[in-house]
Amino acid sequence: MNHSTIPDFLLNDIIKRALEEDLGGAGDLTSRAVISDGTTYSAKINAREAGVISGMQIAKIAFLMIDKTLEIKTCIKDGSYVQKNDTCMTIKGDAKSILMAERVALNFAGRLSGIATMTSAFVSKTKGTKAKICCTRKTTPGLRLIEKEAVRHGGGANHRFGLNDAIMIKDNHIAAAGSIEKVLERARKFASHMTTIEIEVDTLNQLEMVLNAGGADVVLLDNMTNKDMLLAVKMIKGRMTVEASGNMTLDRISSVASTGVDFISVGGLTHTVANFDLGLDF
Repeated sequence: MNHSTIPDFLLNDIIKRALEEDLGGAGDLTSRAVISDGTTYSAKINAREAGVISGMQIAKIAFLMIDKTLEIKTCIKDGSYVQKNDTCMTIKGDAKSILMAERVALNFAGRLSGIATMTSAFVSKTKGTKAKICCTRKTTPGLRLIEKEAVRHGGGANHRFGLNDAIMIKDNHIAAAGSIEKVLERARKFASHMTTIEIEVDTLNQLEMVLNAGGADVVLLDNMTNKDMLLAVKMIKGRMTVEASGNMTLDRISSVASTGVDFISVGGLTHTVANFDLGLDF
């Protein structure tokens, strides 16, 4: 699994906005009302189920953004598998500070660990094949960077981060341009030598047009049957990278991977995911 971290400064604004949303103008009224100044405690973030952890880096930043004097130990690195009841992080220091950051830290870590855990489940279905599981741009607005990192923590790969990453020609682009031949010709003229061109096809007839026109680096087989995907891979003969997408459920992934595609993109990794159960206990 991937244990690399995003530089903290790229995450600060995301976390700051979340803390501002939760604390509002008056801060944590409950802790201010019932906890005496100077009260210190030790807390643990524990996994309440098994899975792949993501978001510990963000949780740490959230706590330290509230109180730099907190003593934090990350026991489980992002991208690691945990069992139920494993301790992922310990936090020692001012009780009020810990509680002010608790919900934001757990919201991020729970969401991201859910993504990493689901990704890991999909990746496990591709064993013995060359297929890689990747995410899409169907992410929570404002959280794409960290949600895509969670996919990597789960063993997956990243598709485009934004519209400026590559030229990806979809059915609406083809309709607006007039034809597959026209859209590929225009894309080739526009692209630099560093720009990847991907084109989406729905049928084997469209794939034949793409192969005849040339110019694409990647072809996306969208909502094809497994039988058609197998035929498509044979038609392409290694001339382009092959991606499959559309209705990619966990039950179907093994059979799709066995068709010989290079990538399988799954929007559900980031838009339909269960929150991972983490808790903070004093």
